[in-house]
Amino acid sequence: MTMKSTSLDQTISIPPVSQRCTTILEDILEGYAGIRDAHFSMEDGRLRITYDPRILSPERALHLVRQAGLKAGLRVAQCGVKGEQACALCAARMGESMQAHFSRLMTAASTQTLFREGELIVSLDGASAPGSNRAVVESSFPSAEISPRPVVPFAFSRRRLEILFTLITALTTLAAYLGGLYGVSLAFQNGLFLTAYLLGGVFGLIDGVNALREERKLDVNLLMIFAAVGAAIIGQPLEGAILLFLFSLSNTLQTYALERNRQAIKKLLDLRPPTATVRRGSRIVTVPVEKLVIGDIVLVKPGERFPIDGEIIRGNSEVNQANITGESVPVFKKSGDAVFASTVNGNGALEVRVTRLAQDTTLARIVQMVEQAQNSKARTQTTLDAFEQIYAWFVLGGAVLLTLIPILLFNQPFYPTFYRAMTWLVVASPCALVISTPASILSAIANGARNGVLFKGGIHLEKTADLKVIAFDKTGTLTTGIPVVQSIIPAKGVTEEELLRLVASAESRSEHPLGNAILEVARLRNLPLSTASEFRAIPGQGIEAHVDGEAVWVGNERLFHERGILVPPELNQSIDALKTKGQTVMLAYTPRKWLGIIGLADSIRPNAHEIVHSLKKVGIQRVVMLTGDNEAVAHAIAGQAGVDEVHAGLLPQDKVAVLETLRHRYGQVAMVGDGVNDAPALAAADVGIAMGGAGSDVALETADVVLMADDLTNLPHAIYLARRSRQIIWQNLTFALAVIVFLVVSAFGLNLPLPLGVVGHEGSTVLVVLNGLRLLALKKI
Repeated sequence: MTMKSTSLDQTISIPPVSQRCTTILEDILEGYAGIRDAHFSMEDGRLRITYDPRILSPERALHLVRQAGLKAGLRVAQCGVKGEQACALCAARMGESMQAHFSRLMTAASTQTLFREGELIVSLDGASAPGSNRAVVESSFPSAEISPRPVVPFAFSRRRLEILFTLITALTTLAAYLGGLYGVSLAFQNGLFLTAYLLGGVFGLIDGVNALREERKLDVNLLMIFAAVGAAIIGQPLEGAILLFLFSLSNTLQTYALERNRQAIKKLLDLRPPTATVRRGSRIVTVPVEKLVIGDIVLVKPGERFPIDGEIIRGNSEVNQANITGESVPVFKKSGDAVFASTVNGNGALEVRVTRLAQDTTLARIVQMVEQAQNSKARTQTTLDAFEQIYAWFVLGGAVLLTLIPILLFNQPFYPTFYRAMTWLVVASPCALVISTPASILSAIANGARNGVLFKGGIHLEKTADLKVIAFDKTGTLTTGIPVVQSIIPAKGVTEEELLRLVASAESRSEHPLGNAILEVARLRNLPLSTASEFRAIPGQGIEAHVDGEAVWVGNERLFHERGILVPPELNQSIDALKTKGQTVMLAYTPRKWLGIIGLADSIRPNAHEIVHSLKKVGIQRVVMLTGDNEAVAHAIAGQAGVDEVHAGLLPQDKVAVLETLRHRYGQVAMVGDGVNDAPALAAADVGIAMGGAGSDVALETADVVLMADDLTNLPHAIYLARRSRQIIWQNLTFALAVIVFLVVSAFGLNLPLPLGVVGHEGSTVLVVLNGLRLLALKKI
């Protein structure tokens, strides 16, 4: 089998003692079976472990990291100081300090551990800050001069050794085959075969034995080793060598393919500039982004990428933020607007106040969440993992029975019987079956993240593919959430301009969204506004103010009813007509005369109808709108958006009840909201989808799927991507099973040679991985 070797990332803080000290930790880790590579960066305090999930469980890998830390602490005392002239006392003190440090970090009682397939991220609570670590170490050996680690031009890590061994296995196998054709001595041929067996099978044997001993798991490494040794036993060393070469080559190719998949999203971090230009008092300095603090003023030139998340305090520009939100066109940004690290500034020079540290930027959090999501197993994958162990023992037991029964019961000759059993061992192994699901899940999640859709795990991707109903919140989701003036109806003897000018002047000191909408219209018409005095807001009713020495009242019907002021019949008719259209009505009045009425409404998003249509095209059966607004407003918006069903006047708990009804009636249901007000409904739905995640911490944390942009454009792509990934998973599963059946039938019915069985087995495994990787290139619909 060729399960991917991947990474174990553990972010810890290590005292900056020397490269040699960290080398000790790396060397100890690389000595453990199943760990391919270890590297500790002294610059950012990041320990990266690459290990083989076929050999080590996440729990076992974490245990080895802790164990290595303790051993490293004991061995640091062996480091040389002042060149190679070791001072015993200083070295001993160094050893005590590092041993205590590693012991404290690696055995921390309070940890936050994320387990995922082949990968593990551990955040150690209470680990000392880098500065304090440095102080502890320096106080322990203040005068020590540590010898630098010699530079090795080519470090033979396990990963590189596997590549090298695979190449040598191929060359020695070919040489042995050609030697047989041209009469080379048998002893020399056997030496070449022995080399091929040792180099081609050493890692598989180590990994397989350790998995069996430590995890009580039988993996395909041992099955392949048994088959290769069996081939040699019956006098077919060439076939065994070919098996080991192709198995090693398949492992290498799959590791490369899946690592490319994982790196697809991590490459986003490379887009962030490593340094930032900062104004510090009267000086302009360039500092690493990691050194930025909240409140720093960063200067961003035209065409540059933003190095950090922040808020524009001076200037305006078009900003291309496609790599965060998936928006295809630049967005105009002005003073007060948020900008995100790695997005591209347009043609304006900007000053940006830092609002998040480098490790907390939206970009960094996206990458972290996608890494977590890629290792959150889907239900299909979990089922296959459980099936794999049962099936692997079945394959091994079948090989034993296929050897013993024909020989003992039917007196069959040993050679063909054992050869057929070894062929069964190869062709029946479930490599392609097991790798088919994770390859597709990883690709789909990475594709979504690059297009502004963040799936929080493989299980949510699978659920999204099963959706039958999508329910939308109205305000801020199907609508913009910003009221706009829809109707202006002046009273008799009053012009539109006079009505707007007086109302806007009175509202000029108001902070209410309805007042702001009226002010915006007055500004667009360039109306001369007067200064309002004696302004007073009346909660739930409206405002009153003096404009040009005369009182002006602006508000709803309740404001005038409580003051005993009757609304003229002609205005009452207009009010009823506007309410029917779903508009909120504002009445304007002075003691001398009625000014008129203004109708406002939350405007529907321009592409809402198109989005609903696209959702139907990708297979959504029912689109529903849920809102706490009144029936008239709800039906007016629903008619424009083209939704199938409307539920109005709902409290949060009512929305949950409606979702339950929809689920029983139609099937899996998703709720789309803003991640704050709709939290109960988002949690109650089969899939909670929050929009505007680029600016909302709540959305990133609460929803199952996050649309990074504050619009619905990417929602149809999310559904399409999930459904396409399900199709490819079933393609892979069907193909993998078909190949196994075909090879098994051929082995028994057509006497399939072992080398052809190896080619079919390993070839099918690589093909399902490549088929899954096609999702990386899936275009937005």
